[in-house]
Amino acid sequence: MTKETPVQPQFLVDLPVPDGQGIYTFPDDLHRAHQTHTQQLAARHRNHDHRVLEVTAPHTRVPYYIEARTPAGRPVLVIEPHHDDFALSASGTFFARPRPLTVVSVFTRSRSVHPALEATYADVATVSELRDREGAAALAPFAARRHLLGHKDAEPPYRPYGPQVLDQVTEELGRVAAAHPGAELLAPAAVTRHPDHLLVHEAAVRLGCTWFWEDLAFWSTYALAGCDQHLFRTRTGATMRPELVDITDVVLDKVTVLRMHGSQMHPARKMYRPIRHAFTTAADLVDGPGPYAERFYRTEEPTC
Repeated sequence: MTKETPVQPQFLVDLPVPDGQGIYTFPDDLHRAHQTHTQQLAARHRNHDHRVLEVTAPHTRVPYYIEARTPAGRPVLVIEPHHDDFALSASGTFFARPRPLTVVSVFTRSRSVHPALEATYADVATVSELRDREGAAALAPFAARRHLLGHKDAEPPYRPYGPQVLDQVTEELGRVAAAHPGAELLAPAAVTRHPDHLLVHEAAVRLGCTWFWEDLAFWSTYALAGCDQHLFRTRTGATMRPELVDITDVVLDKVTVLRMHGSQMHPARKMYRPIRHAFTTAADLVDGPGPYAERFYRTEEPTC
């Protein structure tokens, strides 16, 4: 059985800084690199390499290929507000450092869909079913277990969440955490203004979570605007220590995951938002080996 050599990531090092035409824009080099990566993995899949999985984007039904990881080490219980938050913000880290994952999605009922598809997915039931399939496809390469709590997400104009909802969500998450003794908790840092993120962050803190990913989905310019930086500093304070994880070698697999969670997004460049953020985040890597990174924060030393 022949195996083709996987595409190497060196060409990524020379990618130019994303241009200034908007927060969704990224060089065509990334799109071409991902196509080549997918074609090489598809060849391995045809040659019966069982390490390569076929995953299908739920809306477009386009197949992609990705190499499965073998989780090891202490389990992680991921608490995400919506189906896409782990994929956007932390998936690259767990390609680079696979660990056993259980992902709890709190707000799983939604009518948020691409405007062009509002007639196709016209109500909460059809949108929620699509988002559920997107979430499942995005998590398949991680062999992650899923828990869906079934809450309805917030809609504009956003209002603060109520204390009763926070108590309810905390209780539900507590039951899931109790069923996973020894798992390390991971949750959003809640540096956005979105009430769902703020609520999930507070619930996770109540449960003893000390490890947080940097939210991406609602940053207007992905950490480039002064107002967002000020909000971030206000929310995190001096007690949260930054942690950077280089994802250069796995960034193309992260793009595949983004194609799963955002299968109804078009044009394709809109899915590259977190890759752009990872590019700008990596400016903090003084001696790092590559130009892409995901950023996390801890309130205490890791225990694993």
